[in-house]
Amino acid sequence: MEKIASFTVDHLRLLRGVYVSRTDTTPSGDIITTFDIRLTEPNRQAPLSGAALHAMEHLAATFLRNHPQWGSRIIYWGPMGCLTGCYLILSGQHTPEEILPLLRETFSFIANFEGEIPGATPRDCGNYSYMDLAAAKTAAATYLSEVLDNPKAENLEYPA
Repeated sequence: MEKIASFTVDHLRLLRGVYVSRTDTTPSGDIITTFDIRLTEPNRQAPLSGAALHAMEHLAATFLRNHPQWGSRIIYWGPMGCLTGCYLILSGQHTPEEILPLLRETFSFIANFEGEIPGATPRDCGNYSYMDLAAAKTAAATYLSEVLDNPKAENLEYPA
């Protein structure tokens, strides 16, 4: 069986950043772009906790789907199984540079969020109590200040 593209990325050299994981064309001709939003360096930094990523998922998905300019183009936001980042899937063909302002807004929203996490109730979520808002806020603030606020080329292009 052939490896899928995301398993061919050199995770030993991958940095935190925003990467185009893939661009696909659906059978109806629509283009979708999948972004790798890498929050920690794989195999070198500790992954985020599942509870932090779950809180981040609820906050980011809610923020993104309600965004006035981008909301209609958001297909999916969710955590990676390895707990080192999230996937953002957008309608259309986009670049990391193009979505940096959106990600800055999103991670600022998470870092500064106060109150009840949207959808964190037994009626709305299958594991509503598995949330760590404090850890999500800390991770978002760190990623915003250390990566999104001043990205370098190596934070926007997969290692060769």
